[in-house]
Amino acid sequence: MRILHITNHVQKIGNGIVNVAVDLACLQTKKGLDVAVASAGGEYEELLADHGVCHFQLDQSRTSLNMIKASWRYREIIKEFQPDIVHAHMMTGVVLAGIFRNSGKYSLVSTVHNEFQRSAVLMGLADRVIAVSHAVADSMVRRGIPAKKLRVVGNGTLGSPRHKKIQDYQPLPLHHPAITTVAGMYSRKGISELIDAFTMIAKDFPQAHLYLVGDGPDRSIFEAMAQRTAFGNRIHFEGFQPEPQRYMLATDIFVLASHCESFGLVLTEAREASCAIVASDVDGIPETLDHRQAGVLVPPKDSQTLASALTQLLSNPELLDKWKFRATQNLERFSVARVNEETLAVYRELSRNYDVFRIMRTRELVVGK
Repeated sequence: MRILHITNHVQKIGNGIVNVAVDLACLQTKKGLDVAVASAGGEYEELLADHGVCHFQLDQSRTSLNMIKASWRYREIIKEFQPDIVHAHMMTGVVLAGIFRNSGKYSLVSTVHNEFQRSAVLMGLADRVIAVSHAVADSMVRRGIPAKKLRVVGNGTLGSPRHKKIQDYQPLPLHHPAITTVAGMYSRKGISELIDAFTMIAKDFPQAHLYLVGDGPDRSIFEAMAQRTAFGNRIHFEGFQPEPQRYMLATDIFVLASHCESFGLVLTEAREASCAIVASDVDGIPETLDHRQAGVLVPPKDSQTLASALTQLLSNPELLDKWKFRATQNLERFSVARVNEETLAVYRELSRNYDVFRIMRTRELVVGK
């Protein structure tokens, strides 16, 4: 089986979609499969090469001229690599692969990570659509994607070839109690609500500090917001960090206050690092936290309830330790090995269908003669 993954880039910037694609490509080569990645490139090219994954340069920037160039380049890649499966991880890739599917004679798989985007419905162009959670699958059905196309493969990053083992990371010397989030600096990640919640509890817990790990277009807005509070010196903007595990290992409470979240990959890493977790009760997050068994769920866009949850944990060390322990339970299902095996099962399903079609077509041609 020859597999081509398409993603916009392979940059090491904390993009969960890219990370999943890179993990799959690396693990699939270990299975003895011929694997390639087509993207605009990035730091993970070296890792892919080390695992025997071929990388094809494919710039999918959405300008009219470049899309014409991308179409020609994609056809060249298909002709050279001749994949049996094309696995598109982002919208532009699935459109390109869908347009040339018949000429390329491959089956097309897409993975929906951000179903809240309007363009996510285009992922339904694929023969099989992988949803990263049951919540995503339900959302796609509501948006008109046939249920028979959908397969749920829950996300997971533990054991990733991109990472060292968790015990090999050195925790950072953070102030304690440390409250941390690792997220893009976007409004939809609930950063403003988290800052508001911290401001509400900061006076009662004078030793507590808030660490915001990540970067993004709204960072300056959040920095200005923090400076307007009386506790700006205890709110730390750490920017993008290539090893966020070092923060998580030193964290007491990990918060993901997203307004929408298909799965919340970072929560699996926070669980592995034994953080007590408080997260929004939206989309795929409850699944990632074993439906309240591994973390505290609060309504999104609700700073007051978030502050109350933080207060309960910070004022009760035994409760805090309880949630730290519960976070570490039942982690096996978040392994990249399991994600890869279930993804390969989707590929094999399509390969069997294609083989049956090919046999039937051959018989028709023989009879026609």
